[in-house]
Amino acid sequence: MTIRLSILDQSIINPGERPSEALQNTVELAELAEQLGFYRFWVAEHHNSDEIAGAAPEVLLGYIAAKTTTIKLASGGVMLQHYSPYKVAEQFHVLENLAPGRISLGVGKAPGGFQPATDALQKDFAKPIQTFDAKLIELVDFVTRKSASKVEAKPLPENNPEIFLLGGSVASARQAAELGISFVFAYFINGEEEVLKEARDTFEQYQINQQASFQLAPIVVAETKAAADRHIPERESIKVELSDGRRVNVGSREQAEAYVKDISQPYRFITQKIGAITGTKQDVGEEITRLSKKYNIQDFVVLTPVKSAEIKRYSYQLLSESIKEEVVHG
Repeated sequence: MTIRLSILDQSIINPGERPSEALQNTVELAELAEQLGFYRFWVAEHHNSDEIAGAAPEVLLGYIAAKTTTIKLASGGVMLQHYSPYKVAEQFHVLENLAPGRISLGVGKAPGGFQPATDALQKDFAKPIQTFDAKLIELVDFVTRKSASKVEAKPLPENNPEIFLLGGSVASARQAAELGISFVFAYFINGEEEVLKEARDTFEQYQINQQASFQLAPIVVAETKAAADRHIPERESIKVELSDGRRVNVGSREQAEAYVKDISQPYRFITQKIGAITGTKQDVGEEITRLSKKYNIQDFVVLTPVKSAEIKRYSYQLLSESIKEEVVHG
């Protein structure tokens, strides 16, 4: 089985950097990813953050598309709860017209920020707000041109952008499969292999097209295992479960405590192991190959949470070599 590697970048603002430098680092990383032969480059969406500059993936993708020529590009993902599905479809149809065959639309359920940012993004919404599930169905209809609406999300491209749902649960896997869209399992949020297996099996069971299943994992490659491990000190993530049934992945316990300061309803914290992969080229190549064979996964999306643009680029250089060496020696 051929293994394809992609990169997800969050436009982290490293210590001492300005947001403009963080965004430029992302653009330069996309150019490097194309040179190294990575399959797709994803950009994330976060709001009201002092640490992350990537707030508008649809804007950043347009700039990266103009700076690259062959690598596929995707949002990882658009936080659909904040937006009109029609407007999102328009944006990605424009991008697909600008870079034909290179654009994919990844969608996430999370808010991408704390409650004040959500309130600012949604303050003009009519109540009750349309559910995420309803918005996703509407978005798929607009992008695949199956909508019964009299309005189309023009300019219509020659080919529809591929749609991905990003999620860390079995329910998300089934939702993507039943809608006929692709799925990315967030191993960096939920690193329990039994959940990964169940999500993969569920996706296979319910899919209605030959859509793809990807795995999103935090990966750091260095000269030694100890050097790589230093960049992922936390091996757990926190999910906040609200009394109304919503679940929000927030990362660390510190971030979870900050998130619930703006929440008025009862909540509880759920701790999950993250599926980090760290080590030398050989270590990482072997682990990716093991997961690929065991769970029949061809595509891996890699998030490298390193607070140094230079070290991050070197990690991706080693990663691009790790799979080639594993294919040769494995």
